[in-house]
Amino acid sequence: MATIVLATLNARHTHASLGLRYLLANLGPLAEQATLMEFTIARPVAEVVEAILAARPRIVGLGVYIWNVEQTSKLVAMLKRVAPEVTVVLGGPEVSHETETQPIVDEADYVITGWGEVSFRVLCEGVLSGQPPAQKIIPGEQPALRELSLPYALYTEEDIAHRFLYVEASRGCPYKCEFCLSALDKTAWAFPQDAFLAALDALYQRGARHFRFVDRTFNLNVKSSLGILEFFLARLDAQLFLHFEVIPDHLPDALKAALVRFPPGSLQLEIGVQTFDPTVQALISRRQDNARTEENLRWLKAHTHAHLHVDLIAGLPGEDLSGFGAGFDRLVALAPHEIQVELLKRLRGAPIARHTERFGLRFNPHPPYEILATDRIGFTDMRRLARFARYWDLLGNSGRFRHTLPLMLGEAPFARFLNFSDWLWRTAGQTHGFALERLFALVAEGLTQVLHIAPEAVRAALAADYATVGAGALPGFLRGPATKKPASPDARRARQARHRAASSECG
Repeated sequence: MATIVLATLNARHTHASLGLRYLLANLGPLAEQATLMEFTIARPVAEVVEAILAARPRIVGLGVYIWNVEQTSKLVAMLKRVAPEVTVVLGGPEVSHETETQPIVDEADYVITGWGEVSFRVLCEGVLSGQPPAQKIIPGEQPALRELSLPYALYTEEDIAHRFLYVEASRGCPYKCEFCLSALDKTAWAFPQDAFLAALDALYQRGARHFRFVDRTFNLNVKSSLGILEFFLARLDAQLFLHFEVIPDHLPDALKAALVRFPPGSLQLEIGVQTFDPTVQALISRRQDNARTEENLRWLKAHTHAHLHVDLIAGLPGEDLSGFGAGFDRLVALAPHEIQVELLKRLRGAPIARHTERFGLRFNPHPPYEILATDRIGFTDMRRLARFARYWDLLGNSGRFRHTLPLMLGEAPFARFLNFSDWLWRTAGQTHGFALERLFALVAEGLTQVLHIAPEAVRAALAADYATVGAGALPGFLRGPATKKPASPDARRARQARHRAASSECG
């Protein structure tokens, strides 16, 4: 039994909710009456409701995000039907803005917008003492970060062994990129580093080796970044893995000197380029030195072992198909390990909405609110880009086609891959669920028939890739034409004897 249940629906079991753990860590004396429950979006809603109610809570706090709002809406509706006496409190980015238009808000008892650590505790105290808040929408109180209790001790042994551990050295972002909710922040705030690193060390001593930093701008404050990198360099072992999101045009020499010391497999950098078009950058309030960005990406690729994951957004206001393609080609030339192509999304509250009318932005009204069309890219071409992104993830980012990809991209990567993507959709009619051998067969067919690459070159590249993924014996379409050798006299006599015996048996 628990008086307070903190719950959310994660996208996958390997994800662990940092937000819920912050709420639990800052409940004060009420933490003894609270429990944390995590489910996945694949879990049937009725089962989730059943599990929550089995704890017999008086208050249920739910974390609502773009990936779970549809399922959570059903969860809240069902929960209030079968247990109307339970107080349902919502929080998270998806319900922190535009609350007046959301059915899930209508169903719930309370919504905390923004930071929730202090406000959720105060709300629970009021409800449990019989003095609940009068207002339904409660603006979250933002305390100084030094006043918050860190949540990392709440990661369990199961979490450490099997899940991503999310951590944050800072909150907020000083940049104003309008597609991002962090554009609403006034600045970035850093947690006191000594206490933060002490908490990470406690996790490390318990066996944690996989740390994903959720900071929007890890390399903004170089002194702080160096302190964290040195902390992990002193604890390097074969299992350590770190993920950071970094600003592409800010890489001072001191930071470079630390990054080169990380061995292969220990470091992943997520680098948001988004667009190379200066006009579009200015339009969406994005400050980025493109020349320095390219220089830093080249340096990182040449001098570090970091896995470089670079983000590019399709459908930004003011950017047409050729403009996006030029940015994609520019990134391909820089050869990061992954280029994550994503369609623009209209996050609730993000300032990108101010361009809707001027640039004809049309978004899906349902999560994840992806762009459907702009005045520069119509619906049909936007759908082509959506498939391009999926097929690129399947072929370009998967690591399965390292030998084949250069053949496919040639001197015009965007145009050639878009052509291949269009053909693959017409031929296969699917973007997911490819069996590996069928995928290789489709790539072989597309490269020879659509991109007109010599069959021998295609077979050689795909055979090398097939062997690399360890899928077993080469399928027939990847083997070269059989070359017949003249049979020896003994082999001819043996074959003739077999034919005579077979004729005798059949006669």
